[in-house]
Amino acid sequence: MRRALVLSLGIGFGLAVVTLGIASEFLSRAAKSTVGAPPPDLQAVSVTVPTATGGTVAGWLVRGTPGMGAVLLLHGVRADRRAMLGRARLLQGAGYSVLLVDLPAHGESTGTRISFGLREAAGVHAAMAYLRQALPGERIGVIGVSLGAAALVFSRVAPAPDAVVLESMYPTIAEAVGNRLGMRVGAAGTVLAPLLLWQLPLGLGATAGQLRPIEDMSALHAPVLVASGTHDQHTTWTESQRIFRAANMPKQLWAVQGAAHVDLHAFNPGAYASRVLPFLSAYLRHGTAPSTPAR
Repeated sequence: MRRALVLSLGIGFGLAVVTLGIASEFLSRAAKSTVGAPPPDLQAVSVTVPTATGGTVAGWLVRGTPGMGAVLLLHGVRADRRAMLGRARLLQGAGYSVLLVDLPAHGESTGTRISFGLREAAGVHAAMAYLRQALPGERIGVIGVSLGAAALVFSRVAPAPDAVVLESMYPTIAEAVGNRLGMRVGAAGTVLAPLLLWQLPLGLGATAGQLRPIEDMSALHAPVLVASGTHDQHTTWTESQRIFRAANMPKQLWAVQGAAHVDLHAFNPGAYASRVLPFLSAYLRHGTAPSTPAR
């Protein structure tokens, strides 16, 4: 009977490893899609930007009022630039130039594997270089959502942006995996999470130790607004507070009341505009003093 129990446990463990291996393969698979032409109301032009790694980043450029600043929009995992259209229209209406891109391995950009911001950072470098060349003299802000936020932090792009909004960014991949497995399988997630993390190098080509954006926050020398939903179970409010504490001054923290791991702009467009637009204006518009206080 003892032998049968050991055999059953061994089979169960093997099945768990195989199942998590399939999950790892799915999570890292490229999320390619045909994005097509920009919406007519956006008055955008399509651009293709080469990356230093030999790939290309596809995007849309919206030209705003000169001197008002420009904002780079970085979407979340398994999405593309269309997920940022609401923010683009908000920023366009405020006079900003806007660049929406598909991060590497997403949308119409090149790439074969999603790496939760690590290799996507090459797309951030390329997009920032393009903006500085296309709009010389403009101050540049970045809004990154989840994976897009991590990609910006991992990029350590220099010169740094003039303002940064980080929405719903995970602090470490270990916590991100643990939270998601806990939501789906309960207490068993504490056992399964290490197994999935162990397989990360096979699926993502990156270790858990490399996927810790909170540790790169100290290298981000830009005014930052950290935003997250108070009901977010993917990146908990406590985790977002830790990210905020790791950020350099000046910085702000925005608790989006009642929001889960969702599009924070779509969740409450009015609140989003009233919090994000003043923050960007303080640092991007020429003639304004960058003096937004920490909160």
